Amino acid sequence: MNSMTGHGRGECARNGFKVTVEVSSVNRKQSEISVNLPRELESLEPLVRDEINRWVSRGRITAKISLHLGESGYRGRALINSGLAKAYAKEIRKLAQELRLDNAVTLDLVLRAPGVLQVEDPLWETETFWPAIAKALVQALKGLLAMRQREGSHLAEDLSARVAAMRESVARIGKTAPLMVERYREQLRNRIKNAGLEIPALDDERLSKEIAYFADRSDISEELSRLESHFKQFQVCLKSKEPIGRTLDFLAQEMNREINTLGSKAADSAVSREVVTLKAALEKFREQVQNVE
Repeated sequence: MNSMTGHGRGECARNGFKVTVEVSSVNRKQSEISVNLPRELESLEPLVRDEINRWVSRGRITAKISLHLGESGYRGRALINSGLAKAYAKEIRKLAQELRLDNAVTLDLVLRAPGVLQVEDPLWETETFWPAIAKALVQALKGLLAMRQREGSHLAEDLSARVAAMRESVARIGKTAPLMVERYREQLRNRIKNAGLEIPALDDERLSKEIAYFADRSDISEELSRLESHFKQFQVCLKSKEPIGRTLDFLAQEMNREINTLGSKAADSAVSREVVTLKAALEKFREQVQNVE
C-alpha cells in the first residue's frame, strides 16, 4: 500500500551542465501531472510525463526541472539590428525637427526600441539533454516512491485498526441479533399489560404473527454477512502490489450502505449503539482511504 503524499529529488551533471529534478505528490482521485521545464526544453514534456506515469498511477504530481549551465556550457549572444537602429534614429530626428526638440536621439533611446537589441538563443538540441534529465527524474521518482511506501505502511496499520474495530462491533451485533425477537416479544407483552389489557398467551396467533413480522423485518443476517465479506476483501487488498486506493474507496461505500441498512432495520437499542460505533470507525476509515494510491 502506497500513500499519495511524497517528495523526491534527483541530480545529474554532464557535458558542462547539471539537471536538477524535484518531484512531489499530493492527494487526488485521479492522476494529474504538472511539469515545469525551462522554455528551451519544453519539447521534452511528453517524455517526462510518460516516465512519471510508469511510476505513479494516482495523485497530483508536480515535477520541477531546472537546468544549470557551467562556464563551458551553452551560451547565447547579443545581436544589434543596425539597419533597424538607423531607421529608428532617422524617424526620431524627423519627429524632433517637427516638434522643434533638441538632442532627441540618444544611443540608449535607440537601443530600447523594439527589435534593435536581440539575443540569439543557442542551438538547443533537446535530445542531448534527455539522458541526463531521465537519470535525475528516475532518481527523484525513486525517492518519491520510497516516501510514499513509508507513508503507506502507516496508513495500512491505521486502516487495519479501523477494520478491526468494525469487526468487533459486527461480532457483538451478531451475538445480540438472535435475542432481538425475544426482547421484542417481552416488550410487546409489557405494553399490552401496561395498557390494562389481557396479556395474550405465548402461543397466541395474533402475537405470533406480530412477532414473525418483526423477525422478518429486522433480519440483519445478510447485512452482517456482506460486511464480513468486505472486511475479508480489505485483507486481500493489503497483500496486493497494485494500487488499491480506488478499490478501498469502493469498499468503504459498500460498507456504508450495509451499516445504514443495519441502522434502519435494527429496532434494538444495543444494536443501534453498535451502529453508531460502526459509523464512527467507518468515517475515519474513509478519510484515510483518500490518502491511498
